[in-house]
Amino acid sequence: MGHTLWEYQPFLLKGIPITLTVMTLAMLLAIPTALILALGRMSKYAVIRSLAGFVIETFRGTSALVQLFWAFYVLPFFGLELTPMQAGIIVLGLNEGSYFSEVIRPALGSVLAGQRDAAIALHLPTRYRFFRVVLPQALPVMIPPFGNALVGMLKFTSLVSLVTLQDLSFRAGLIRATLGESGPTFTETLILYFIMALMLGGLVKVLERWVNRRAGRPVAPLSLAWKRNTPVPTWALGGR
Repeated sequence: MGHTLWEYQPFLLKGIPITLTVMTLAMLLAIPTALILALGRMSKYAVIRSLAGFVIETFRGTSALVQLFWAFYVLPFFGLELTPMQAGIIVLGLNEGSYFSEVIRPALGSVLAGQRDAAIALHLPTRYRFFRVVLPQALPVMIPPFGNALVGMLKFTSLVSLVTLQDLSFRAGLIRATLGESGPTFTETLILYFIMALMLGGLVKVLERWVNRRAGRPVAPLSLAWKRNTPVPTWALGGR
């Protein structure tokens, strides 16, 4: 008697915690990496700027898949053997950190120079200026692209299946090979990724509202419906 996809549901769903674990830990590595690289690119020292730029361009200019294979299959020749989980977290974290650093750098630079000068004139310590003056104003600019990066990281986790980590994609492939049915198996997997992406998007919206509220910015009410009788803006009518 042949098996059905329904019988493999517990096996498939067990891949979701692994996928989310890789995504979460990789992002926890990506955020400080991005901040360090962004500050390095903004350093007044040419050596630090060059080193940060080299790291960023190395990860952005090479394939994430090849990076993952290199970390998992080549590093053991140098005495550093990583598990599939470790390789996935490190490679995805450093890769996303390199990209996100180019979001953080202009966000930090968007803070008005006058406010920086005022903080310096008040003889505030460098750490205090950064964490209490610059970063709180830059965070609202970072959150929307951070949401995109988080969803992108969720999708990138499927790469770890190629180094035998039994995440959602890996388990879907095993079920497909067992049942010989690609359509139902990968359709369900697609839906599961979509649901997780929607949930992450909702969490980022909540985070964005909280950050804007803390920064004193106006926060629009959450609503799933379009407002009626919304006045047409003057710019749409040719006015100013």
